Amino acid sequence: MILVIGGSGSGKSEFAEKLITQIADNRGLELYYLATMKIYGEEDEKKIEKHRRMRAGKGFTTIEQAADICLAVNEMHPAGKADSGKKPAVLLECVSNLTANEMFKDSGSVAPEDAAKKILRDISVLNKDCGEFVVVSDDAFEDGMDYPQEIKAYAAALGKINRHLAKAADEVFEVVAGIPVRVK
Repeated sequence: MILVIGGSGSGKSEFAEKLITQIADNRGLELYYLATMKIYGEEDEKKIEKHRRMRAGKGFTTIEQAADICLAVNEMHPAGKADSGKKPAVLLECVSNLTANEMFKDSGSVAPEDAAKKILRDISVLNKDCGEFVVVSDDAFEDGMDYPQEIKAYAAALGKINRHLAKAADEVFEVVAGIPVRVK
């Protein structure tokens, strides 16, 4: 697993897409984009459209799975599809959206610790089923601002997830102002 982390607008998504497409091309792997963003308004629609344009023509099969991401395995290996024996290359975009989706459900809020455990478990399931797995996450809430308790809980859950992913990852990149820096 490779973790790509960075702030909003840092260029982390562009770097992660380039990385996973190169790996998939070099190893002859089927390429999947696991999208976790829910659309809540016009700003979200613009962001999703930007990401669609970025990955257009790169060979991605997109799976939109806002929560319960381990279910994406079923779409990567549908019944009746011939098994090539090769595990796919998967880009998970992104953990910060996934964390919000798992914590703040229509049915009510989920405890941050429970959401973090579930996300890490789901990512572990996906990682075992991937030939290569690139995970994108935000490095958020380091601005020193004081946030409402609900946002602080979200930030704590995301921080815990990022720490666990970084520890488990084979490589970690932090993207700063469009420049990827290999941290691990």
